[in-house]
Amino acid sequence: MSDPRPGTDGRRRCPWAVASAEYERYHDEEWGRPVRGEAALFERLSLEAFQSGLSWITILRKREAFRRCFAAFDPVAVARFRPDDVERLMADTGIVRNRRKIEATIANARALLELDGEGLGGVLAAHRPAPAPAPVSLSDVPAITPESTALARELKALGFRFVGPTTAYAMLQATGYVNDHLRDCWVRDAVQASIDAATPDIQDPLP
Repeated sequence: MSDPRPGTDGRRRCPWAVASAEYERYHDEEWGRPVRGEAALFERLSLEAFQSGLSWITILRKREAFRRCFAAFDPVAVARFRPDDVERLMADTGIVRNRRKIEATIANARALLELDGEGLGGVLAAHRPAPAPAPVSLSDVPAITPESTALARELKALGFRFVGPTTAYAMLQATGYVNDHLRDCWVRDAVQASIDAATPDIQDPLP
């Protein structure tokens, strides 16, 4: 089903959120709410890249291990990782052991440190989608948009790896640059209020 569904407390949520307690908590407390700070954004970008080809629940359940292995996603620390760190991470069963994704995370930390101006947050903000009507069902939620395609292109030009248009859009959704909670999801209004408070210059989305 693609319409909102009741969760453990009876409140209606985006349907993917009711599949597990971990999903419900992430949906209610994090997904779509503004994320600020380079380390926090770097963590989300890294986890979205690791999720490529996998279920998001796999990443959520390994999140603390990822934080331990990647120095709490401090980009300065991760940028200093060397080949022996890659081998250490490849031997750690707590995370997704994919060499290309591990190496991309290290490369992305270095690319992030080279950014000028407002950093990664500024790059994401420059590709925020225009206000749009609230999606009614999952079929109204895109996987790729022109903005995410442009974002992925810019990130690649800036030296980032493993961030295609789909991952770029998932990043925009997860970090409060677009509100894709469904219209009748109980969290949507609270998420929108947090986005409006963080970006008062952004026009409210259409009803």
